[in-house]
Amino acid sequence: MKFTEFGFDERILEGIDSMGYDTATPVQEQVMIPILQGKDIIASAQTGTGKTAAFLLPLMNKIVTEPHDEHLINAMIIVPTRELAVQIAQSMEGLSYFTSVSSIAVYGGGDGTSFTTEKKALSSGVDVVICTPGRMIAHLNMGYVKMQALRYLVLDEADRMLDMGFHDDIMKIISFLPKKRQNLLFSATMPMKMREMARKILHNPLEINIAISKPPEQIVQEAFVVYESQKIPLVKEVLRRKDFQSVIVFCSKKQNVKQLSNELKRANFSIEEIHSDLDQLKREQVLLDFRNKKLKILVATDILSRGIDIEDIDLVINYDVPNDGEDYIHRIGRTARASSEGTAYTFISEKEQQKFAQIEALLGHPVTKARVPEQFGATPAYNPRPARAGGGGKRFGGGGGGKRR
Repeated sequence: MKFTEFGFDERILEGIDSMGYDTATPVQEQVMIPILQGKDIIASAQTGTGKTAAFLLPLMNKIVTEPHDEHLINAMIIVPTRELAVQIAQSMEGLSYFTSVSSIAVYGGGDGTSFTTEKKALSSGVDVVICTPGRMIAHLNMGYVKMQALRYLVLDEADRMLDMGFHDDIMKIISFLPKKRQNLLFSATMPMKMREMARKILHNPLEINIAISKPPEQIVQEAFVVYESQKIPLVKEVLRRKDFQSVIVFCSKKQNVKQLSNELKRANFSIEEIHSDLDQLKREQVLLDFRNKKLKILVATDILSRGIDIEDIDLVINYDVPNDGEDYIHRIGRTARASSEGTAYTFISEKEQQKFAQIEALLGHPVTKARVPEQFGATPAYNPRPARAGGGGKRFGGGGGGKRR
């Protein structure tokens, strides 16, 4: 299902497009419409299935299309760790870029300056608060947090929060909230203590269970850990190394598609590109040429990763690490179809290591790290660490919407 089919506001769709999304993952497809309809949700979904966007997009759409008080808190997302708070805040910043929706990440471990910034946002009003339980309670105990108009509560990775002993903290936070609100609970597992908590918090919830698919075993998966500047030369090296008959190179952004396509054309590769800037007629012609083997290499955004039935693809290259595990599985699933064998390479820059580590966790095993040829020089070590950042879409105290330069 395309994101354009959900009835999102144009400002939300613009943010979706800028993030390189086109087609909803299974959890997004099943969850977003009930959220837009105002239902409480209890969803079993692992990290990497696209669940962050599954709750952010409909909540943002409600905030931009329905009357609300801009000087009060409208939505709260409670998470177990500061790393997850930062990750959701970064997604929020990208998806809400073309809206006026404001957000802030509230978590411990910072200095006094960050606490002061959080206090200012929580007392003067912010649309979306992404927080860890302990830090939020520290603010609530001081009496200035404006909760009276809150309409949406999200508990993300709720099972992990219970395992970490946050049950009482969560229930204390909820005691400050208006009783009339929409509640969304996401959890990888559903133990009995989770269901007991859900009964106290949710009202007639819709239960959704998402099982993550796994890539076919006959796909050989390897990853190259490189600097961003080494990616284009390495693509050329990989394509010259063997006479592949059918290759798809996936990029997360259409700007990267265009840049890589130009470089490969200059190097005389048989290549065309597919992205949302091309009209339907052009896309269909490119796909027809690719199917008929008139064209060896296709460079594409994720517009091509789902629902395109092309067999006999020798190689899939993830030029950028996909946005989530579902995207990874759909991308590499373009090869090794009809019981044939296939190869999938992923290029991992320093900034993408944490994202790829989450994909590996979802797969249940590490992906083999291939040796980068010596002529490329030094490469980074694979040492995934959580990214550090602050703020959300329209960050509190920062700028709002407008076009990217």
